[in-house]
Amino acid sequence: MRGVILAGGSGSRLFPLTAVTSKQLLPVFDKPMIHYPLAALMLAGLRDFVMITTEKHRGAYQSLLRDGRQWGISIEYRIQSEPRGIAEAVSIGADAFSDSGAVLVLGDNLFYGAGFSEDLLSTYVPGTAQVFGYRVANPRDYAVAELDEDGTVMDIVEKPLIPRSDVAVPGIYVLPQDAPDLVQSLQPSPRGELEITDLNRMYLAQGRLVLKQLSRGTAWLDTGTFAGLHDASTFVRVVQERQGTRVACLEEIAFRRGFIDEDGLEACALEATDDLRQYLSRMLLNP
Repeated sequence: MRGVILAGGSGSRLFPLTAVTSKQLLPVFDKPMIHYPLAALMLAGLRDFVMITTEKHRGAYQSLLRDGRQWGISIEYRIQSEPRGIAEAVSIGADAFSDSGAVLVLGDNLFYGAGFSEDLLSTYVPGTAQVFGYRVANPRDYAVAELDEDGTVMDIVEKPLIPRSDVAVPGIYVLPQDAPDLVQSLQPSPRGELEITDLNRMYLAQGRLVLKQLSRGTAWLDTGTFAGLHDASTFVRVVQERQGTRVACLEEIAFRRGFIDEDGLEACALEATDDLRQYLSRMLLNP
């Protein structure tokens, strides 16, 4: 299975920062935002990725991530010429969808928690669309899953004025092979975009949508606003300083998952800044 990471959009909520750079290249504490969704999928065992961005920012992403070989992964780049919705990413990354489907994740979403990535695909059934549920205090800001008494999804409503539940649907989706075909039948929403919620509702109508509740021990942070960006940076700083570990350290994940060996980790350490070099060097001494 391959991963599709959406790093396009205009980032209007973070203007004027996004007047000069892509939203997903902004720092979340000590690393670019884009590292966090990439780390989540690498932890889940994925090694092949399609990165969807704009023509304006493709060079910056290629300079930052290159082709992924340094981490034992593969990254290809696709262009979204205009911000026409999350579901359009499915069409742009259509060649990433195999018989097993693909994982689509938004580049401004941060997931952290014991077992989250390991559990991401553990119960996925090919041919179904798997979304995730996360209880929030402000459901009106998100796509909300309406559930019956048994927890079965009855509907998904985008930013409802009167939410019928507090279960938001985060920006990570496991979609089956036919997702690119179904996207072709979607009509733009009133805001002129192809909505991922509309695609998920199609699967719901076909009886092929599965919602998996994320545990209370999982942190989901949307970094697309100034407050969210600040909160995410604070969260990462606190975790790292208290635990002495690093959140979304791609070099460490690649080594722990066996994507690179000790020579590969040493090569990464040689390119790193002082603090990260020391962190990776300690790992080489005590793997």
